[in-house]
Amino acid sequence: MPTTTDRLFSAADREAIRRAATEAETRTSGEIVPFVVNRCDGYEEASWKLAALAAMAAAAVAGAIHVEGGFWGGLGVLWMTLPVVAAGVLGYLAALFWPALRRRLVPPEVLEQRVHQRAMQAFLEEEVFATRDRTGVLLFLSLFEHRVVVLGDAGINAQVEPGDWAGITARLAVGIRRGRAAAALVEAIAEVGALLEEKQVEIRPDDIDELSDELRIRNE
Repeated sequence: MPTTTDRLFSAADREAIRRAATEAETRTSGEIVPFVVNRCDGYEEASWKLAALAAMAAAAVAGAIHVEGGFWGGLGVLWMTLPVVAAGVLGYLAALFWPALRRRLVPPEVLEQRVHQRAMQAFLEEEVFATRDRTGVLLFLSLFEHRVVVLGDAGINAQVEPGDWAGITARLAVGIRRGRAAAALVEAIAEVGALLEEKQVEIRPDDIDELSDELRIRNE
């Protein structure tokens, strides 16, 4: 069965991304590593949160109906229990199978933290630090969270301020939300290359391609 990343990044898209990285690296010593994950966490707490809210709402409604109608008689315990259990189960399943709802139930700072943690892990996994002049750049996308992180190695950070990435990450995040992640990533890679050239992350005469330009995908 095709995954989210399979649907968003076809073979042609991946080749376009690879070519964009190769082209961007002809003008700078930066080594651009594009990396995509479906999500950075399962956020199971969001499902339990909605389950609890739904159960409490059901209990309140059931109680109000009983007070106003008073028609449950000896089945009061049953009628008070069933709506609560059913609502809790439905709430849990709704958050589990409706990604947009689950995302809204997670505080933004939690999303940011877990995406950043996963980006740091990817930086190490892909050995973005393993270049001659420490000029690796991780361009990290998390599709579920609609978040983008750019992590530069020491040689990049000496030339580029953290705030310089803001426009690139914002436009790429919008591209993810609009379902055009592949095209937006191609554009972002070109922007990264232009920024590194502007910031004089200069290419050496004997420059070689130290890190693969291929898109890394993790169906997590």
